[in-house]
Amino acid sequence: MKQEENTLIDLPLHTKGYIEKINCTGNIKRRLLDLGLIENTAITPILVSPSGDPRAFVVRNTLLAIRKEDATLIKIHF
Repeated sequence: MKQEENTLIDLPLHTKGYIEKINCTGNIKRRLLDLGLIENTAITPILVSPSGDPRAFVVRNTLLAIRKEDATLIKIHF
């Protein structure tokens, strides 16, 4: 049985997760890495916009807004 991979979208509000892998390339990956989204970094979703996209996350004591389309590329573990 294949283990289901969790993405940043699957992380419930106010629950800490840890970044496992970023599944993209090019400029998007570079931007996410520059924002501090690297392997084993703690990340916690704290706000969801009224439309549901983007969501706000705390990473390294910084509040970041990440679009749903980019958040689905970030694999996490709890």
